[in-house]
Amino acid sequence: MTTAAKPILILQTGDAPPDVIAANGNYDTMFLQATDLDPRQVWIVHLPGGERPDTPDAYCGVLITGSAAMVTERLAWSEFAAAWLRRAMAAGIPIFGVCYGHQLLAYALGGEVDYLADGMEVGTQAIEVLPAAANDPLIARLPERFQANLIHSQTVITPPAGATVLARSARDPHQILRYRHNVITTQFHPEFSAAVMHDFLAGMTAEEPMRGPELAQIGCGIADTPDSEALMAAFVRQCLRAG
Repeated sequence: MTTAAKPILILQTGDAPPDVIAANGNYDTMFLQATDLDPRQVWIVHLPGGERPDTPDAYCGVLITGSAAMVTERLAWSEFAAAWLRRAMAAGIPIFGVCYGHQLLAYALGGEVDYLADGMEVGTQAIEVLPAAANDPLIARLPERFQANLIHSQTVITPPAGATVLARSARDPHQILRYRHNVITTQFHPEFSAAVMHDFLAGMTAEEPMRGPELAQIGCGIADTPDSEALMAAFVRQCLRAG
């Protein structure tokens, strides 16, 4: 990729479990691999560790990772990030949020985030593209139904005013939200390979052995998800071209 004049910011909102990190790297590494970004093109800020970004205009785009934290906990670093993202939106900075990042941006802009009614959504799931995505610069290239990897307990219950819902799953009606031509978020994880999902499930089985049979069944359906995996890379290419 061509080096941009400004770096892309990765707002890291948490850490993957130790076993997942040992096998696959942390969330920042997964984002670099999923987007084919050169580390020299990126500025990584680990929010829970006390790091803070510069002003939004220092970056050509922003990627927001997932987290084991919950937006409804309103942790100090998360509230800081919500306020920072509002400034980034006002400045017109391109943003791509994933899982926690999807929920955090919705919350920052006045939407409602809370727990899924029937428990965690986890595994490789079918995502249905909605008619509103017909002319979307990223989503229109996808098939009407595609596979994506998910693991989340909270979700966007009510999107903020002005958000357009572009896709849904069987249990979550807000899998992709579009805010502006350069701001989009996904509840699913475009950076998660099948190997990453299997490692997450192995850790969950160790922590909750009573769920072993259920998680083993979910594991049988785990797959790589090339359609969803291509989304964040396409967004990054747009950012670097705009530079």
